[in-house]
Amino acid sequence: VQLQAFGGGLVQPGGFLRLSCVASGSISRFDAIGWYRQASGKNRELVASITSAGSTNYADSVKGRFTISRDNAKRTVLLQMNSLKPEDTAVYLCNTGTLHGTIVYKPWGQGTQVTVSS
Repeated sequence: VQLQAFGGGLVQPGGFLRLSCVASGSISRFDAIGWYRQASGKNRELVASITSAGSTNYADSVKGRFTISRDNAKRTVLLQMNSLKPEDTAVYLCNTGTLHGTIVYKPWGQGTQVTVSS
């Protein structure tokens, strides 16, 4: 099963975007699926993750602004991003792994670019 990220774009500060992570097959057996991001010149970091039971984990920098959700039937994990800031600019990727992102289980895909700028 491969995971692919969609939905990035250019948005003004304070705006919103919704990213979709779509799987080529069933995701019900995956414990946790997470959204990660990598800004230019920085290390990749976990943004948010969700388990099959619905437990979630968020980076401190996005708490209260981003919401992750999961629909196993649609093979999709969504990331609703509100009140976007310029520092949210990055390539956003999704992967399956542990809830806190210390381990990922699949090769990284291309991701989707999010640019927050006026």
